[in-house]
Amino acid sequence: MRNHSGVVEVIVGSMFSGKTDELIRRLRRATIAKQKVQVFKPAMDNRYAEAKVTSHAGSDFDALPIQSATEILEHLDPDTTVVAVDEAQFFDTEITQIIQQMADDGLRVIVAGLDTDFRGEPFGPMPTLMAQAEQVDKLHAICMVCAEEASRTQRLLNGKPAHYDDPVVVIGASELYEARCRKHHEVPRD
Repeated sequence: MRNHSGVVEVIVGSMFSGKTDELIRRLRRATIAKQKVQVFKPAMDNRYAEAKVTSHAGSDFDALPIQSATEILEHLDPDTTVVAVDEAQFFDTEITQIIQQMADDGLRVIVAGLDTDFRGEPFGPMPTLMAQAEQVDKLHAICMVCAEEASRTQRLLNGKPAHYDDPVVVIGASELYEARCRKHHEVPRD
């Protein structure tokens, strides 16, 4: 049974902040409530498993890997009431309209992704999704330098901070990234 009015929930934060764990927690609760759930993820994110969203802590949930946001509507079952999208920052801007359309159709849409890239700048469609959402939860990690609350993702190349002009999208985990606070986040521009 769909809601009278849909809703968009966005979970954001740096890497290692628990975004996917929170997404999976919400999906498990929806499943317990006997709601029909469908989960989508970008096909490029195959760090842990091809057909699952998997947290760095090891939690997972079945998901359909897709190349583009339009595939969500192509694969959407008519009896689905909850749609989740993990790593939404990797999709094109069309995802914002698709998510709005699903919510307008009465679906609960849960989106997780990085709000900023390794430079500390807004990442892909996430700022728009955050602005359009009914609920936004920003999670924090622990800074790997000072152990304070971290809101940034630090990319490392050979143990040193990546340069500003390096590619924005590089798939990886703890071998390439660390959580950092504002003070310890470095992005050299030389």
